[in-house]
Amino acid sequence: MKIIALLPMKGHSERVPNKNMKLFNGIPLFNHVLTTLQNCDLIDEVIINTDSNVISESAKKFSKVKIHNRPNEICGDFVSMNDIIAYDLNHSDGDIYLQTHSTNPLLKTTTIHQAIEKFKNQREFDSLFSVTKLQTRLYWEDVRPINHNPNELIRTQDLPPVFEENSNFFIFTKSSFKNAANKRIGKKPMMYEMDKLESVDIDEPHDFILAETIQQLNLV
Repeated sequence: MKIIALLPMKGHSERVPNKNMKLFNGIPLFNHVLTTLQNCDLIDEVIINTDSNVISESAKKFSKVKIHNRPNEICGDFVSMNDIIAYDLNHSDGDIYLQTHSTNPLLKTTTIHQAIEKFKNQREFDSLFSVTKLQTRLYWEDVRPINHNPNELIRTQDLPPVFEENSNFFIFTKSSFKNAANKRIGKKPMMYEMDKLESVDIDEPHDFILAETIQQLNLV
């Protein structure tokens, strides 16, 4: 069984300039998750789909890496990630795919290993995605409560949890992707709950500082 990791990256970034190559505790940001994938013995290959020569040249030092030079038709800030994944699936031959992002530098190899094993050892679900549990009082924009009754002030730990798709990783197959109209999350997905600190995703400059601090303090 061949397991391929997909790590799409573009050279340009809006909210954090040059994000993928920006030094994160002294090392280019994308090197952190790429090292995690490289060290996972269940992953046979890591496909990096990129429009950046700088990223592709830097990534070639990792033995599992295969570069997909991103064609013009799927370049740009408004291209769906699912279109990029569809391209990679059409140009590779894997049994199981795991897609992650360079913006998840705290993601651990043990977590990826356990998630892949969980997916492999079941037959009920067609895909898996990582989530973070939220157990607090949540509201819609119009102040309607989502997961609680304001007239019953119960402890937050007793509230029914809701789960946030944290974008750390998605596990799927070619068939589940196709059957779900080219989506990473299939028609019958399972959730994989992660530690909140490990799942920090870098979108804004303050996320960068937070994730660096968590790593410096060895909190995950």
